[in-house]
Amino acid sequence: MAGRRHASGEITTKLAQAHEMAAKGKTQREICKALGVSIMTYHRWKKMVNASADSHASGQIEGPADTSDAMETDGVLKRLELENSRLRRLVTDMLLDKLRLEDELRARQEAPYGKPSKSR
Repeated sequence: MAGRRHASGEITTKLAQAHEMAAKGKTQREICKALGVSIMTYHRWKKMVNASADSHASGQIEGPADTSDAMETDGVLKRLELENSRLRRLVTDMLLDKLRLEDELRARQEAPYGKPSKSR
């Protein structure tokens, strides 16, 4: 079953809902079920938000002082999505090259190597 991609705004909204549910004492399993995501996805999203908050606190992310956490998260998500698409393209290109080379090798192995003629 293929997973579904979530837009960065949708992730931000779902994390806000999760924070509210956690404040009400809901378990992570209940939160994930209500949001419609796996526990691993929920943890990955939280980790991504915490990493962006940590880097912002240490001064690594520069920007206007009045930006909200949601806007920073959106920026981080957009950068990650761009990097992910570039990496996917690179992997796809490498796989296509590999398949082409395998086909060439197979063709070379199947080609006859100058069999001696039977004429006498």
